[in-house]
Amino acid sequence: MKITKVEAFLLTSPLDEPLLLPFYGGERTILKRDAMLIRVTADNGLKGFGPGPAHERAEREINGVIAKFLDGRDPSQWKTWDFPGGLELQKTYRAVEVAIIDLAARFEGAPVSELVGGRKRDRIKLYGSAGMYMSPEDYATEAKAIADLGFSAYKMRPARGPEKDLETFAKMREAVGPDIGLMIDSHAWWRMGDKSYSQDTVEQLARDAQPYNPYWFEEPVPPDDHAALKRLRDTGLVPVASGEHELDEPSFMDLIDTGSVDFVQMDVCCQGGFEMGRRVIDASGHKGLRFAFHCWGTLLEVVAAGHLGICWDADVVEWLEYPCHANRGKPGMYPFLLADDVLSEPLQIENGELVVPNGPGLGITVDESVIERYPYQPGPWSIFKIDSPPEILAVSGDHSVKWVDANSGA
Repeated sequence: MKITKVEAFLLTSPLDEPLLLPFYGGERTILKRDAMLIRVTADNGLKGFGPGPAHERAEREINGVIAKFLDGRDPSQWKTWDFPGGLELQKTYRAVEVAIIDLAARFEGAPVSELVGGRKRDRIKLYGSAGMYMSPEDYATEAKAIADLGFSAYKMRPARGPEKDLETFAKMREAVGPDIGLMIDSHAWWRMGDKSYSQDTVEQLARDAQPYNPYWFEEPVPPDDHAALKRLRDTGLVPVASGEHELDEPSFMDLIDTGSVDFVQMDVCCQGGFEMGRRVIDASGHKGLRFAFHCWGTLLEVVAAGHLGICWDADVVEWLEYPCHANRGKPGMYPFLLADDVLSEPLQIENGELVVPNGPGLGITVDESVIERYPYQPGPWSIFKIDSPPEILAVSGDHSVKWVDANSGA
């Protein structure tokens, strides 16, 4: 079996109209959501699929230099290849590698998990991830709705100022009771211009939140400031999570070795793929830290991460993020129909856990019609209008860049 074609498809799931989300210090606008589908085809007609980084640079790299490198190679030999290139190109290649492993596993009739370490269990715990810049009452309503779906934890993104944030924590806890984890993804706290929360403000908020037992504060300070993360962790006020913005393996290892967090997070499709993921997870476990997958894409990304996660016991790899979108009447942050539609059948979730498929490859069927149904629309997916200093900035699907120009491509 030889690889004959490698393709990256950038896709866009548009919103019917822009979603305006006021926050403490400005306003955020959600315009759309992008995703990437990677397809690797062999000379026998077999195909492997994987999620990819949802931005134009990665698309060019995959359809160009990476496709040329892979042409004619036997996918079963993927571990032996030494792909040349710099840091960002290497990360893009590792996303393609997920599709190659899916192809090799399909050919062998084995699940991907058996090729990347061997499954130790058949399921992994999910947390429902939603909640963006709402009123305290709306957060409480959504938290209850996500808990009612069977998830044992709910992650939200507060950004309404310390007083409103604290009110939100109280209302959410009242709504869900004492047994549902409340994860605070405070990524916006350092994106508010002059109103960005100081370290002292974050620590005071963690102190004031004690009655509501937050499960973790995620990225409560700029994530490249490991010393600030460690300072918060050392207070013992709240568990700390971070990792999705680490730029390379050495930065992950510094995060782990310095004990800056309780939960190490990594996104398989854009931060280094399965092999680097294995090393990061192993290092986390050796330090007594827990690992929780960051997952911000489609259900294809969820199931790919699940295959890697079940190669460790739950006391090391504890959580997999499940993005909850307001698709077809479901509770969630906003519609992202492509996230569901990329798979022909829904994933199997029991008691808030993903039952990881044990069929060949990833064990799922990709609906390739999404390539035609969701044509790519250039431009950033989210724009921040910051009050002070006055700025208009944007974020793209490239996690290696904090901000992009609001008029640029993604």
